[in-house]
Amino acid sequence: MKTQTLEEAKQRYSLYLRTERQASPQTHDNYCRDIVKLQKYFNENVTIAAVNSVDVRQCMALLHQQSLSPRSLQRWLSAIRSLFDFCLRQGWLRSNPCEGIRPPKGKKALPKTLDVDEVFQLLNNKKESFLSVRDQAIAELLYSSGLRLSELVNLDCSHVGFSDGMITVIGKGNKMRILPVGRVAIIALEKWLELRKQFVKPEEEAVFISKQGRRLGQRSVQQRLKQLGVSQHLDQPLYPHMLRHSFASHMLEASGDLRAVQELLGHANITTTQIYTHLDFQHLAKVYDQAHPRAQKKK
Repeated sequence: MKTQTLEEAKQRYSLYLRTERQASPQTHDNYCRDIVKLQKYFNENVTIAAVNSVDVRQCMALLHQQSLSPRSLQRWLSAIRSLFDFCLRQGWLRSNPCEGIRPPKGKKALPKTLDVDEVFQLLNNKKESFLSVRDQAIAELLYSSGLRLSELVNLDCSHVGFSDGMITVIGKGNKMRILPVGRVAIIALEKWLELRKQFVKPEEEAVFISKQGRRLGQRSVQQRLKQLGVSQHLDQPLYPHMLRHSFASHMLEASGDLRAVQELLGHANITTTQIYTHLDFQHLAKVYDQAHPRAQKKK
């Protein structure tokens, strides 16, 4: 087999991501963008066999100088390592040039959440317009079931079961999971689906649609939630994942059942879910500092 150029390897790897791994479009695009960053470091015709660990380190150092955050560098290195692992399996390489390379460690930021009072403030929306009813149902469902944005926009009417209060979502890696929906969210969904009938295009299966009757996109949901947060006078910008984080934090705080929260969120690894325990401890520490007589600062 002839030596593959980096561009040829990227094209084959792209096909592998889409077909065999069935990666989401967002994951696929992110990985390809990260590989392009490596390509820009070399000339167009560089072969994968010519890339060594020194090149990878120097490219990473250059990206760091260009103000790429430690978290972005971690993802970049993960994408490059995955590409070369694929090349190894194809027999195009003898070793992975990313072996033993670690990205710089950054400060691990805790996810931003709303407290319970802020959630009630956000969802206290009584307007009856098309956008208001739809956006209310979106916000209620995101908080009720902890959906990812991609899971929300890909939700079809056939995935919603009001009789048993459950929905079926397709998560990362094309994995299906069944989630409970709270009573208030079901009421909001029923109200929206009744209104949806007046606007939906024939054969459109999406639960959430635009005024044109077609499936709502991720960017539209992000913009609408940001606007909803402003209209409800939240102190911080609202985005879809903040409602997922809030769901996870409030569930863990109330139940203490980390495994159950992991299942609800669809996390493959429980260490991903454990970040919410830090939020819980942070809350407990704050309560302690405010309430314990020997912890309070002297006035």
